[in-house]
Amino acid sequence: MNVVISIGGSVLAPDLDPGRVAAHAAAIEELSEAGCTVGVVVGGGGVAREYIGAARELGANEVQLDQLGIGVTRLNARLLIAALGERATLSPATDYDEAVSALRRDEVAVMGGVMPGQTTDAVAAEFAEAVDADLLVYATNANGVYDADPNADPDAEQFGRLSPTELVDIVVPMSRDAGASAPVDLLAAKLIDRADLRSIVLDGTDPSVLVDAVLEGDHGGTDIVPAACTEPTQWGE
Repeated sequence: MNVVISIGGSVLAPDLDPGRVAAHAAAIEELSEAGCTVGVVVGGGGVAREYIGAARELGANEVQLDQLGIGVTRLNARLLIAALGERATLSPATDYDEAVSALRRDEVAVMGGVMPGQTTDAVAAEFAEAVDADLLVYATNANGVYDADPNADPDAEQFGRLSPTELVDIVVPMSRDAGASAPVDLLAAKLIDRADLRSIVLDGTDPSVLVDAVLEGDHGGTDIVPAACTEPTQWGE
C-alpha cells in the first residue's frame, strides 16, 4: 500500500517536544513494518507563521515570506528524520523526483515545502499523485472537514464522507474568507479532485490514529472518496 501522510507543523511540533516527534516517527515506522510504502510531508505550523509575521513587518516580499516558510517546514522535516533514523532519507527531499527515488529505495521519503506559492497541503497531494498513492492522509489539528469553521461556529457540522468535487466546493468559500480555517487549501483540494485521490482528513495529534486510519480505515475524521474508488484491500483483511 502506497500512502502519503501530510503532518501539519502544529501537529508535529507546536513546541520542541522530542517525545511528540518520536511518537509520530513510531507510528510511521509501524506503517512501514506493516508493508506500507510511506511518504511524509511536514508543515511549518505556528513557528513558520511567527517568522513570516516578523519578516513581513521588516518589509519582505511574498516570495521571501514563502521561502521562510519553506525553510521552517524543512527544519520540522529534519526533526522527523532524526527520529526515524536509518529508515528515512538523510535530508528532506527538495523535489518530487528526489522523494520518489527515496521510496524506490524503500526509504521513508520526508519532504517539507517545495516552491513559493505552494503550501505543504498541495505538496502532499502532488506527491501522492506522483507515486499513484492508494491513500493520502492529512493529519491536522481539526477532526475532519466541517461545513463551517468549528473553532468559530459551535453549530458547525462534520462531514463523514465527501467526493473530491464536494471537497472543492466546500473549500472555495472558506478560501475567500480571511478568518476561515479550511481543512486543506484550495489547490490541494483541486489536485485531489484532478487525480481522484482517496484521502482522509483527521485529527493527527494522537499519532496512533494514523496507524488505525491507514491499516484499517478506522478513524473519526472525513473520508474523501472518488466515485470509481474502491477500499484498499488491506482494510478487508
